[in-house]
Amino acid sequence: MSLRPLRRPARTAAVLPALASALLAAPGATAAPLPPAGLDREDHLTITVADGVRHGAHYELYCHPAGGTHPRAREACDQLDGQTTWAKDPFAPVPAGEMCTMMYGGTQRAHVTGTWAGRPVDAEFNRTNGCEIARWNRFSLLFGDSKGLPKKTAAQTFRK
Repeated sequence: MSLRPLRRPARTAAVLPALASALLAAPGATAAPLPPAGLDREDHLTITVADGVRHGAHYELYCHPAGGTHPRAREACDQLDGQTTWAKDPFAPVPAGEMCTMMYGGTQRAHVTGTWAGRPVDAEFNRTNGCEIARWNRFSLLFGDSKGLPKKTAAQTFRK
């Protein structure tokens, strides 16, 4: 029985560094950058608000934990969390044929895109009638409005 010298380890040892350097030097065809550390990729919304005359605002909102460019991210996330219910789309439009008051609330419009609670979001908002105004007010903090803040009861006011 004759023993032949093993040459494979030598070849493998020479090939591995070459392969590693080739992978590291690969051009920009790599994975997309990750979102900022600590932000949940599932709950990210882009909000654009306009008043019909001029462009109003553009925000990025991350929730869980709250962050992004939204000026009141925590309150906006809390408002959204309060409306999120299992098997119900909080961003659903006013149903067709809904009886709404014929009151005009102004020229404000908003467009919201992204992902909320694992579902895609692409929603338009306006203030063209009573139903749309009520829907707008449910998302008021998301649009940067001060409306929609929970009001303190008398008991909460005096508890401090």
